[in-house]
Amino acid sequence: MKKKSLVIIIVIAAVLLIAGLFIGGYNGLVNLEAKTDTAFANVQVQLQRRLDLIPNLVNTVKGYAAHETEVYTAVSDARARLAGAATVDEVNSADGELSSALSRLLAISESYPELKANENFLSLQDELAGTENRIGVARKDYNDVVQVYNVKIRSFPTNIFAGMLGFEKKELFAADEGAQSVPSVDFD
Repeated sequence: MKKKSLVIIIVIAAVLLIAGLFIGGYNGLVNLEAKTDTAFANVQVQLQRRLDLIPNLVNTVKGYAAHETEVYTAVSDARARLAGAATVDEVNSADGELSSALSRLLAISESYPELKANENFLSLQDELAGTENRIGVARKDYNDVVQVYNVKIRSFPTNIFAGMLGFEKKELFAADEGAQSVPSVDFD
């Protein structure tokens, strides 16, 4: 009788240990997935901050360079695509388009010395530069937590139940195509 009780206790302890490991692993994955979602939301907050600054910047530049409609249209279209982006890939692509359009918008200031001296323009340009830095930090934070999450769901033994429970690999933010090329700076 004592042997039977000991076996039952050992089986119950093993089942509880396995259940505890499973529950702990699952809760850990849920926590990491929530962190990735929060980090992505933080990126979106910074992108929204940039989207909110852009109309003011565009209106300031328009006052000096009314005939640059192609650039304004490109900024507006890219801004709309970024505002409607839902996935990491869509955000990444739309953000690249917007960054390119903003670069062209800011390049207009080279042709208008009085614009470069405008207090509103300088203030908006500083705000935009600060926002770009915040976006970079938020992307890095997102990529860091996604890297931890992706490693976790692919590591043994977590990978066994991660797939069964629907935990899927998250996409990282990547550099825009051509980001490795050295930009051309011309002061002529």
